[in-house]
Amino acid sequence: MVSLLALAWIYFRIGLIFVGGGYVLIPLLNHIMVQQYKWLTLREFLDGLALSQLTPGPLAMLATFTGYRAGGFPGGLVATAFIFLPCVTLMLIVSRNYERLKKIDLINSTLEGVLPAIVGLVAAAAWNLGASSLSGVRELVIMAIGFAVFKWTKISPMIVIIGAGLVGLLIN
Repeated sequence: MVSLLALAWIYFRIGLIFVGGGYVLIPLLNHIMVQQYKWLTLREFLDGLALSQLTPGPLAMLATFTGYRAGGFPGGLVATAFIFLPCVTLMLIVSRNYERLKKIDLINSTLEGVLPAIVGLVAAAAWNLGASSLSGVRELVIMAIGFAVFKWTKISPMIVIIGAGLVGLLIN
């Protein structure tokens, strides 16, 4: 069992870079939770990632899941609170000063540099997850259909996820 203080520090650090949405964190979360601390196997990580998509704030829920696995119920609470602490604090500061901040060229230039890096991190995460979880033709077909439905229709991602789960259930 991991100490709550160690969990708080780990998830606080993760929360500090929770910029660009949770998908940017997938490579970092995989490294910390699977490779570094071995709290989860790769399969458990992928299952947790898939299950977390059924909840609001999916990757934050993955933090709750892994915090629970690492430190029980208190670990889940600590992981959840500390992954949100930096972004909540930042949003309180930014929202209070938004009108003034949006006029600063340095901030706009920084964001223009960060955005392509975030896209790259998301692409790398997709590549790594695909390489480790798409092991057969069935998975590739389900992925392609899910991509096409999400990209070219207005069907809710939740319906795509539930539909893919049902297909997996029926085919197995």
